[in-house]
Amino acid sequence: MIGNFVVGNSKGQAMTSSKKSKLIESKADLIGWISDGCKPKDKWKIGTEHEKFGFRLNDHGPLPYSCDGPSIRKMLEGLHRFGWQPVVEEGYLIGLLRDGASITLEPGGQFELSGAPLSNIHETCSEVNNHLREVKQVADEIGAGFMGIGFSPTWSLEDTPLMPKPRYKIMRDYMPKVGRLGRQMMFRSCTVQVNLDFSSEADMVKKLRVGLALQPVATALFANSPFADNRPNGFLSYRGYVWGDTDPDRTGMLPFAFEDGMGFERYVDYALTVPMYFVKRGGKYHNATGKSFRDFLDGKLDILPGEKPTLADWEDHLSTLFPEVRLKQFLEMRGADGGPWSKLCALSAFWTGIYYHQSSLDAAWDMIKDWSEPEREGLRRTAPTIGLLAPFRNTNLQEITKQVLKLSHAGLTARAQLNGHGENESLFLLEMEQIAEDGITPAERLLEQYHGEWSGNLDNIFKTAAY
Repeated sequence: MIGNFVVGNSKGQAMTSSKKSKLIESKADLIGWISDGCKPKDKWKIGTEHEKFGFRLNDHGPLPYSCDGPSIRKMLEGLHRFGWQPVVEEGYLIGLLRDGASITLEPGGQFELSGAPLSNIHETCSEVNNHLREVKQVADEIGAGFMGIGFSPTWSLEDTPLMPKPRYKIMRDYMPKVGRLGRQMMFRSCTVQVNLDFSSEADMVKKLRVGLALQPVATALFANSPFADNRPNGFLSYRGYVWGDTDPDRTGMLPFAFEDGMGFERYVDYALTVPMYFVKRGGKYHNATGKSFRDFLDGKLDILPGEKPTLADWEDHLSTLFPEVRLKQFLEMRGADGGPWSKLCALSAFWTGIYYHQSSLDAAWDMIKDWSEPEREGLRRTAPTIGLLAPFRNTNLQEITKQVLKLSHAGLTARAQLNGHGENESLFLLEMEQIAEDGITPAERLLEQYHGEWSGNLDNIFKTAAY
């Protein structure tokens, strides 16, 4: 734990304490660990995570982990000057830590900032700006660039390097057994997400339900991945589409969350049914793909006979679940594509305005409480393809998005968190409100440029989407 949030990432990495973790005695310990996340409202924080693609300036190829030219390792080493502390695994520099934040690597070298738990969006935006300034300084020195987009637009899966992290090799080999596009998700997608707190089990349930139902709003509003393999891919959020065919055991909209009796125990029961990826012992990753954490809990895991899990194992396992909203000791909102710096702040503002103002949360619940499972799933499936035009009942996602943005705006205004100019956090929604009004997603703007001024030359994306 670092601050209120576990430093981790969206594709299954959790950086846990090196201290020996408490042994789990029963399912009650698993439930208790999640319920320990309950915090009074005055202790609620905001944790923002975002990923970005690194590339070589000379030929726009992806950054390898290590080479004579621009590389991920050189980026990590160069950032040391700013007070970041190294994280080494099996002799490889694979991350950095500083003041409650971390920099980690996704499987294909996507560079991620997992931000510190902060009090307001002004602090979040300052953190993001400072990080991108540091990254650009080092990148300029080594001949690299970084861009904010939801899916790698030009290089292929075969062109994409594998980072030297054993867990990623395990995941890579397992993915084709459970879905068509899991490797595409691992190596070629980027996201921005926000981690938010809850005060009680009931508060968690309401927030989880609202977040799941409205996640397609974020997918459409932040849609920013219309290219793959050097051409348009037929989607506005190809990243959103890819998640739909990654691994049905651990992804999706969690229909059980809307059933009577939903609570911490019900989520634990779900997590216990999801097959494992790995177990870490003595610095070594043991391949546990397809095996049961429930068996592990009973001391019946065949790769570690007689051994029982620790809370660190449980935390690792929860981090390998990928639903649209993920529950740990906080809630992770996971539906948005990566994008430019302004949208990194906007995503956190969007959900904070809803989750951290009771009237806005209650109004959002009233809006979605009678939506059926097929309707929620239908929005999830159509939002990546047609964005804000996705139909719903007698309206469409654009009109729903306008309503939700009003709730978020009201929530941020009521929070009255002001910057030095006397402006509240709702200023971070201005660009999103314009997108909702126009009905044109960021992906559609990129496609307009591709078919217009770019004349089909996708090399331009490396300038347009660069930080």
